Amino acid sequence: MAVPPPPLLQSALRFLCHLLAVTKWQMPMSARLQLPLPVPIPAAARLSVRDFGAAGDGLRYDTAAIQAAIDACHASSGTCRVAFPPGKYLTATVRLKSGVVLDIERGATVVGGAEIGDYPAEFNRWYVILAEGESDVGITGGGVVDGQGLRFVRRFEERKNVMVSWNETGACLGDECRPRLVGFIGCTNVRVWNVSLNQPAYWCLHIVSCVNTLIHDVSIYGDFNTPNNDGIDIEDSNHTVITRCKIDTGDDAICPKTYTGPVYNLTVTDCWIRTKSSAIKLGSASWFDFRGLVFDNITIVDSHRGLGVQIRDGGNVNDITFSNIKITTRYYHPSWWGRAEPIYVTTCPREPGSKEGTVSNIRFINITAISENGVFLSGSKGGLLSNLRFSNVNVTYERWTSYEGGSVDYRPGCQGLVKHSMAGIIMEHIQGLEVENVNMRWANGKSWDWDNPLDFRPSTVNGISFRNFHSDLYSG
Repeated sequence: MAVPPPPLLQSALRFLCHLLAVTKWQMPMSARLQLPLPVPIPAAARLSVRDFGAAGDGLRYDTAAIQAAIDACHASSGTCRVAFPPGKYLTATVRLKSGVVLDIERGATVVGGAEIGDYPAEFNRWYVILAEGESDVGITGGGVVDGQGLRFVRRFEERKNVMVSWNETGACLGDECRPRLVGFIGCTNVRVWNVSLNQPAYWCLHIVSCVNTLIHDVSIYGDFNTPNNDGIDIEDSNHTVITRCKIDTGDDAICPKTYTGPVYNLTVTDCWIRTKSSAIKLGSASWFDFRGLVFDNITIVDSHRGLGVQIRDGGNVNDITFSNIKITTRYYHPSWWGRAEPIYVTTCPREPGSKEGTVSNIRFINITAISENGVFLSGSKGGLLSNLRFSNVNVTYERWTSYEGGSVDYRPGCQGLVKHSMAGIIMEHIQGLEVENVNMRWANGKSWDWDNPLDFRPSTVNGISFRNFHSDLYSG
């Protein structure tokens, strides 16, 4: 197996050494032996889309030329690159094939079509670039893939845009019927690097049922007022690394989901995130388990929610580490899920009578946050939170927006948005919580917005240990 790029390997080793040095926690054997390091795709032969008739003027569709170049590359022996010289390449859906890497050069932009006829009949294949059942595929080159997301805005609103939905055609149901930008479905050895993914109409980079995926040095930008333009969705996929990425978007930034199978061995490091929703969110699609996930050295700014675990469909969460993370969370309009929580862990049934999942062995280590609201930890009667650990956590509570506080957010499903007094940490249905070296600071003159540093009932919360816990006022 080829050796991964040295910076990625160094980042992983730095994280492992630091974590073992500052905590007493022993990393499980599975995490030590199965850190996912996908195989990089080497440079190879190049074919230019211009040689297959692409105009690159942004006016005429270049779909046929792009697909012809991909097909010719696929037919050659070994790995082959399809080059996009500087220009704008308007296209309907193109299908990436095994052994092919799209090399979108600096100054080149692949532009997704904005008409329903630009996409396949099946709505779950609505992508500008799609690879399905392929291996050794990738996108790179320093250029841009653009989904023209603003063309799907029906009405611009500062609180949240009202979007076009193609559900009126009968192709799909609901109000989220818009094309995604890039999708890999059932693929092996995927690499996306050194590329910008901009303005998706719906989810941006979608990894579905894939094995061995490496995403690094990727910039993702989505309109900040547009719903459902998630950054990276990792769905039912395993052995995944995301590192050195910048994600600035309206909806969830990095979002593992489980629809048809588990997510395990996901490592996310060295990323910068801004979002009007959750920066990191496990769920809410959670029919299967999440395990062996690591999130390290991440900066989260101006987000509605920082670190989120949102289990609604009966899947279980186990062995998750969040470490060395800086967070700033604030209120936005309540039409967005979230109430400025820096850390949010909940499990409850999406529908009455649904199965309840459990959350266990979650570690928050070396976390620094400035937030307009507190930490929310809420299990359910049949889905306890257990064996949670907070170590070296510093949270500063301060208000700077004019949005109303005083509520907790269980959405989607469950109890919805509920009026509740504010606290440093709200706890419900927990069995086992260890708090060590935790500091809470309250903005002097505004501390009356919070009623308690800690809010819990002994009837539902048990096995709590506090060691070196501090709470104090400060002059901001």
